[in-house]
Amino acid sequence: MAFSTKLPLVMLLASLFIHASFGEMVCEDLPKDVCAFSVASSGKRCLLETEKRANGEIEYQCRTSEVVVERMAEYIETDQCVESCGVDRNSVGISSDAFFEPQFTGKLCSPACYQKCPNIVDLFFNLAAGEGVFLPALCEKQKTNPRRAMVELVSSGAAPGPVSEVAEIIASAPAPSPLM
Repeated sequence: MAFSTKLPLVMLLASLFIHASFGEMVCEDLPKDVCAFSVASSGKRCLLETEKRANGEIEYQCRTSEVVVERMAEYIETDQCVESCGVDRNSVGISSDAFFEPQFTGKLCSPACYQKCPNIVDLFFNLAAGEGVFLPALCEKQKTNPRRAMVELVSSGAAPGPVSEVAEIIASAPAPSPLM
């Protein structure tokens, strides 16, 4: 076969390889175990959702949220950051509920997370802001007086339900160990 007859075939194969190497990261294509805390090529956050099948079984699916991350794309969070920040890859959806667990806030505000895991910190910075809480101030209070930080979080109006019930739960919770 002459070179001129092979050229279209070579071009087709080359274009397929180029397309595959420049493929986009799409949340819906990610496996369940890396979905949460990932960012698609579009810069939108991935989130794990549940869907009930016709037979009644619950199926987990990775979906693209409408939450856009600035200056980050095609990112899968590291296992080290997931552990350091105290988050769970099996978390369904995106919620600020974790702020009401003193142990979580302690891990999120720890240097191992706050200084080394910008993706998770950015997510919770924005969630906190949506609740009227400034995450750096919360973390500073968490270092000096964890119980006071939780009481202030509850009194900020971010708490679901009556403040007195949540405040009692928080007041009875053991304080995390001091952060170094």
